[in-house]
Amino acid sequence: MKRSIIALGIGLCTASIGHAQQELTADSCRKLALEHNKELSIAKEKIEAARNERKAALTNYLPSLTATGSYMHNQKETVLLSHEQKHNLSTLGTTLAGRLGQMAHDPRLKGILMKHPELMPLLGPAQQLIAGALAPELNQLGASIVEDSRTDTRNIYAGVLTLTQPIYMGGKIRAYNKITRYAEALAHEQQKADMAEVILSTDQAYWQVISLSNKKKLAEDYYKLLQKLEQDVTHLVAEGVATKADLLSVKVKVNEAEMNLAKVEDGLSLSRMLLCQLCGISLDSPIRLADENMEDIRLSSFDTEINVQTALANRSELKSLSLATQIYKQKVNIARSEHLPSLALVGNYIVINPSVFNGFQNKFDGMWNVGIMLKVPLWHWGQGYYKVRAAKAEARIADLRLSGARDKIELQVAQSASKVKEANKRLVLALKNMERAEENLRYANLGFQEGMIPTSNVLEAQTAWLSAHSSKIDAQIEVKLTDVYLQKVLGVL
Repeated sequence: MKRSIIALGIGLCTASIGHAQQELTADSCRKLALEHNKELSIAKEKIEAARNERKAALTNYLPSLTATGSYMHNQKETVLLSHEQKHNLSTLGTTLAGRLGQMAHDPRLKGILMKHPELMPLLGPAQQLIAGALAPELNQLGASIVEDSRTDTRNIYAGVLTLTQPIYMGGKIRAYNKITRYAEALAHEQQKADMAEVILSTDQAYWQVISLSNKKKLAEDYYKLLQKLEQDVTHLVAEGVATKADLLSVKVKVNEAEMNLAKVEDGLSLSRMLLCQLCGISLDSPIRLADENMEDIRLSSFDTEINVQTALANRSELKSLSLATQIYKQKVNIARSEHLPSLALVGNYIVINPSVFNGFQNKFDGMWNVGIMLKVPLWHWGQGYYKVRAAKAEARIADLRLSGARDKIELQVAQSASKVKEANKRLVLALKNMERAEENLRYANLGFQEGMIPTSNVLEAQTAWLSAHSSKIDAQIEVKLTDVYLQKVLGVL
């Protein structure tokens, strides 16, 4: 009863552990890596930034509206009348009465009164009227004129609302819009290149785990073979058929196999952690790969024609360099536009305080105006010429980089095709060597059992069997990875 309960508990624990393990395929690892890769997240943000830059560039065709406000405090106000003029205006009536008093002694006035004596009685009352009534009124009128002439410009407020519509800017706006479109396309191509790198790195990590997992099984089988051989040799030593030296040789091999198994297990654990890190999974997550338990690794049937034109048409690097070349060509137009005439329609609404539209008034008042602004560069000591030449040199550099990248990709395609052929040849040879090693091991075991073959020959056969199986695993992984790398080189990954 107790044993049944223990067995049931072990079974449930095993089932729960197996259920907790996450099974991953090569495609699911790719998907997870693409979702969690930080560089790809940065690439997405770059695309978003480039898209908004393009939208912002389109607004340069539209009118812009800006508002500007200012306040200024002056130590002194603007004065329209001098001190003497202010004094004369403030004493206008008094001055006029004094002048009339002086006129009474004027010989010309005396001559007029002698000719017209009837005016003599009017002179006194007129002088009294001006001195008593009109003089204060005229003085007050002059003082009010002086007061009204104050500008009160110690505190000045101003505001301008400006509407600007570009008409011709030397081709700068059109060139900048093209640059932003190319930059957005360039961000997309760079994201594709980053995705290809992530997929390649993920596949390398995935198949590294598969390779080490198969090598772990191989090391375990080899360890069991040596343990079986150790038992057989121990029996033969007891019977006096084998020597202790033979048993010692086998034990050395057993220890080596045990150490190699430990190394493979450590390497497998680290490889799983690397794959988890690439997939955005916790490093200690229990994962199981779908291809781990396969006896023979499936080889893909990638049959795209290997030619240079496919790579030249699909590679993101070439598309990126081509877009960069177009950007530098547009920069030539921008450099040229800086030294071409520019024309814009401008409209303003201006508000100021003190107002000057009806004398100087301490209130806000405004007006609007419309005009055309033309800017024509005349002479800058050849600055525009040199800037255009520098921009053209940068465009030629980008063109040369594109040409150099094409040459490198052609070489890369040839090298990748050669590596694929070599990997397939090595796989064929590894399979043949494995068949021979298995046959050799079978004959060695049979001869050892019959006492025809010494222990050393069996150890050699087992070592050769281990090496052949390990070479087969390496060859299969190499075929898989060279296949993936070729897809990346051709730009179809």
